[in-house]
Amino acid sequence: MTTMFADTVLIVFISVCTALLAEGITWVLVYRTDKYKRLKAEVEKQSKKLEKKKETITESAGRQQKKKIERQEEKLKNNNRDLSMVRMKSMFAIGFCFTALMGMFNSMWTSTAGKLLEVCAATWVRALLLNVSVPCGQRLWRTDWELLDCGNFAG
Repeated sequence: MTTMFADTVLIVFISVCTALLAEGITWVLVYRTDKYKRLKAEVEKQSKKLEKKKETITESAGRQQKKKIERQEEKLKNNNRDLSMVRMKSMFAIGFCFTALMGMFNSMWTSTAGKLLEVCAATWVRALLLNVSVPCGQRLWRTDWELLDCGNFAG
């Protein structure tokens, strides 16, 4: 029981540390850059300006006013796209780091019960798709379907 508790605490600790690592990477690569700050301020300014124009426009507004609003919406869309591209480099860095961490942490728990639970859950989902009831570990043949067995999927 103490091993299970220690593993639980370790998993929670690792989760918190990886979340903090992701936030740190994002802060360094995105939030503190001048480009991000400038784009964010521009998007907020344009959003407010567009909202004001939409509130003041009437149904009898001319085509010219509607075209101005469409142009501003297009500018806002472009700035939002640029903002997403600035965030993208952070997402790639986080993905790379988490992939490396996943491999390292996966080797720590190669033969624990958590892996069995994942496999059993996959078996239960398959059983639900086949409309059959399969307790974990019980074998069942179904016409034109492969053997459902919790033990068969363990790596």
